[in-house]
Amino acid sequence: MHHDCIPAIIHRDISSNNILLDAEYEARVSDFGTARILKPDSSNWTSLAGTYGYVAPELAYTMKVTEKCDVYSFGVIILEVLMGTHPSELITLLSQILLSSPSLSNMGQNIRLRDILDPCLGAPSDILKKEIMYIVKVGFSCLRGDPSTRPTMQEVAVELSLSSAQSRASLEKPFEMLTLGDILLS
Repeated sequence: MHHDCIPAIIHRDISSNNILLDAEYEARVSDFGTARILKPDSSNWTSLAGTYGYVAPELAYTMKVTEKCDVYSFGVIILEVLMGTHPSELITLLSQILLSSPSLSNMGQNIRLRDILDPCLGAPSDILKKEIMYIVKVGFSCLRGDPSTRPTMQEVAVELSLSSAQSRASLEKPFEMLTLGDILLS
């Protein structure tokens, strides 16, 4: 939508309710009722639209739509899929850690990655442990408070691609010991 369409489209309501699976379980984005065409020569101001809990924080106070608003929403989706529930408390914690004093930044060191994962998934295999860590890392990067520091969806797609998976380094700590702080700082 952002890179392969001319003109680019900003969805503005990426949420778990607007991602459908087809017969082959491929994800499809639906409900383009709030979508906007990104006009490079325009300021792209808008009214607030989107599903609560998925809307990028800057949209609430600037009302300026960019593709980074959809990137933020995608980060929420990544964590929601891995956690099995909307990650509102985790997002609040992450924003406090990233904007806070050093004393609060230790909070992320106390929460293990495995403890936030959906318990219905069971223990991941050794191959999946590294993938989960990188997927969470990508999700965290999509949720950065400053939209200019978020990746583009094109960069997210490359990072999540199979070719990137082959080139990933080994985990520095055992998966069971990885904390959210470890992922944020890596």
